[in-house]
Amino acid sequence: MTSGRPYNGPGVAAGVVELDPRRDTRWAAFVESHPAARAFHHPGWLDSLEQAYGCRMRCLAHEDRQGHVDGVLPLAESDGLLSGRRLLSLPHTAVAGSLSAGPRVEQDLLQAAAGIAQRTGRRLEVRLPEPPCEPPRDALIAASDPIYVRQLPDDPEQLRFGNSRNHGRIRWAVSHAQRSGVEIRRSESERDLRCWYSLYLRAMRTHAHPPIPYRFFEAIGRALWPLGVMVLSLAERRSPRGRELLAGSIFLRYGRTVIYAFNGRREDALALRPNDLLQWQAIHDAVTDGYRIYDFGEVPAGQQGLAGFKLKWGGTATTPVRYLREPDGSARAERGSTRRRPVWLESAWRRLPLAATEHLGRLLYRYG
Repeated sequence: MTSGRPYNGPGVAAGVVELDPRRDTRWAAFVESHPAARAFHHPGWLDSLEQAYGCRMRCLAHEDRQGHVDGVLPLAESDGLLSGRRLLSLPHTAVAGSLSAGPRVEQDLLQAAAGIAQRTGRRLEVRLPEPPCEPPRDALIAASDPIYVRQLPDDPEQLRFGNSRNHGRIRWAVSHAQRSGVEIRRSESERDLRCWYSLYLRAMRTHAHPPIPYRFFEAIGRALWPLGVMVLSLAERRSPRGRELLAGSIFLRYGRTVIYAFNGRREDALALRPNDLLQWQAIHDAVTDGYRIYDFGEVPAGQQGLAGFKLKWGGTATTPVRYLREPDGSARAERGSTRRRPVWLESAWRRLPLAATEHLGRLLYRYG
């Protein structure tokens, strides 16, 4: 990450500066205080993106006249063979974008990002949970894949999952998992992370989606496990051979929000309902620990089964947007839309060996 210009103390003119969130504590202090902050704004997440993908981070902050940070916008330079030269907020992240004290600060950050993109000959793409209050001129605001979120109550006893029929089905699935001997265990072991990753590869093959390289999970584990931001929850069952890993999920807990980020599972264990028990435990723990938003993540076009799973837990679809701008300052029609992949391609992907999907995932995330 670039270190940016030095802070000159109170009394300087308000404006946008570039800084290093790892060294300038004002970044983390502002992010921690902002109600819309996600783990994707955490310095550890940004550092992990840089380590795992080799992308250069360009982190913008807005200073007020006293030198306090009142807005941030994390960006990364990406050079893909398929996607071209881009300035992103953020790569491999459903939503990120800016956090700010108000519309004017948000606009200043977006304009500064557009200036960097134009000077470096890159396409700007900022992924926002909702349209900016005052989008800059020449901006193209394009819809992205939906994400599913739900508001959490203050008391776990107040948790309800839809109507009585839906809630009853979930309670049955959770009880069935427990009666079958499924237990939830949290882990911070690299060995467990590697075991979980093999299940993640299986899940991504089923969804016909390239898997994120293991090196990224190693990086966020090093950065976020010690802080309690990353949680690896494993669904296991005891057997004569020891503990059997049936499913597992990575959750990101930061600010007011818990994000259901990544999942892996065994197809032959789905009848035991390990994912239902994982979700039940994670949502109840989130309420108990004082979180107010549960983010189920995005659903790519065409994956109705995944959308149905998130809807049954009370997730409501919201539509993030992308602020797009070409290097010449124009706002042309977007490239690389979110249209569904051809059926033949999905079918072919699902027949690949796991090792092949892992190798292709490394290549696509490096050069895409």
